Amino acid sequence: MTIAHVGRGYNSNPIVEDLKSLQQQGLHRKGRATLNISETEVKVGGNALINFCSNDYLGLSSHPKLKQAINDALLSGGVGSCASPMVSGKTLLHVELENKIACITGRDKALLFSCGYMANIGVIQALTQSQNFSIFLDRLCHASIIDGVVLSRSKFKRYQHSSMASLRALMERSQSIEKLVLTESVYSMDGDIAPLSELSEICHEHAACLVVDDAHGFGVLGDSGLGAMDEYGLTQTDVPLLMATFGKALGVGGAFVAGKAEMIEVLEQRARPYIYSTSLPIPIIAAVIASLDILDEEPERREHLRRLVKHFHHQAKKMSIQVSNSDSQIQPIIIGDANETMRVCDLLEREGLLVAGIRQPTVPRGTSRLRITLSALHSFEQVDQLLVALKNNIQT
Repeated sequence: MTIAHVGRGYNSNPIVEDLKSLQQQGLHRKGRATLNISETEVKVGGNALINFCSNDYLGLSSHPKLKQAINDALLSGGVGSCASPMVSGKTLLHVELENKIACITGRDKALLFSCGYMANIGVIQALTQSQNFSIFLDRLCHASIIDGVVLSRSKFKRYQHSSMASLRALMERSQSIEKLVLTESVYSMDGDIAPLSELSEICHEHAACLVVDDAHGFGVLGDSGLGAMDEYGLTQTDVPLLMATFGKALGVGGAFVAGKAEMIEVLEQRARPYIYSTSLPIPIIAAVIASLDILDEEPERREHLRRLVKHFHHQAKKMSIQVSNSDSQIQPIIIGDANETMRVCDLLEREGLLVAGIRQPTVPRGTSRLRITLSALHSFEQVDQLLVALKNNIQT
């Protein structure tokens, strides 16, 4: 398929044929507009649905303190930052947030990015300037990590998912002087958690730099809600660079990278998505600061979410529903066939439940799944309603 064929009036346009093929395989995607009608419900096409596919894990997106922070920032500082951070777009509020993140995560410095996708691309591109550089990434790493690796044009190897034996074997065969290891903390499509302590040990053995994407752990894991590093007691020495987003558990938008001062300085000088993007809007920064405060003030949100996860597993086992071994808020149910996955999603929607169907290329072929995400705002009754619907609509 080439762009040159577009618009030439051919009866068999390659792009049109490609779209037809996606539809036939059950891989065609279609975004739908939603309207929030309560803390856990959205309206889609006129129908009220309980939302089980949001990344708003703590339910903070609708928190009154975030709304107030945004309103106050609008009145005092306006909306846009109006420039890239290296020009005039980094305000005192941006600096306050960077310093706050560095402090609470125990890192030297932090840097703000427009989103997690751009942060991952920027980090990988900035760190892999040397010709004698090899990257090692988990086979199930997020698309943003994969794209960052490909765009860096570095040599790379993908180790078997969470297999430390696979990683160690690849690194022992590597002749590269400089090595970069990339992993998620909580895997976004599987919900399992990477063996971060072992990863850190292997990286120390082979003088490799470990970068952890904590997008789905930050805000949820750890006694203080500060993510996987908090959960496993990993310091800056263990994980030199940490990335996490503000658009999931924090309920806002944007991302940060935190780590050793010299590495953050390299990002400031070389990370193109940082240098050439307008800084995050001022009200967004204010809302993130407020959200970080709530993490400390309202630990009961995390506690309720953990109880919901245990309840989901306990009830699913009683009902003979095959679920994964994920202990996180992400609970995939593997269906296999893409068309069947979307059929189940449609049936669930008819019962008032919004669940995402995930298919290739997001997940490997033959592993299409329902990606269920639990929120601190869900009730036990809503989870039970979901489980009954799953029991009735999944073919076993």
